[in-house]
Amino acid sequence: MILLIILGMSLVTMVPRMLPAYIVDKIHFPGWMNRWLNAIPYAALGALIFPGILTVKPDQPYVGLIGGAVAVVLAFFGLNIILVVIGAIATVFLLTI
Repeated sequence: MILLIILGMSLVTMVPRMLPAYIVDKIHFPGWMNRWLNAIPYAALGALIFPGILTVKPDQPYVGLIGGAVAVVLAFFGLNIILVVIGAIATVFLLTI
C-alpha cells in the first residue's frame, strides 16, 4: 500500500512538470513572446531582491537603494556577477560605517 501511495504521489508531481515541458518544446512562439518569456526570470529576481534592498537599514532606506543602483550600473557595464555583488556590498558597507 505504501509503495502505491509513493508511486501515485510521484506520478501526480511528475505530470504537471513534464507535460508543459513537452508541449512547449513542440510549439514555436513568435519572437515577441520569446522575448517576453525570457524577461520573466529577471522580473522574478527583481521582485525577490527589491524588498531586501529597502530593508538593509530600516531607518535609512536610501542606503539599500544606493547599493542597488551601484549594482545596476556595474551590471550595465557588463562586469562579472561576483564583481557586481562585491561592489554593491562594498557600497552599503561604506555608507553604514
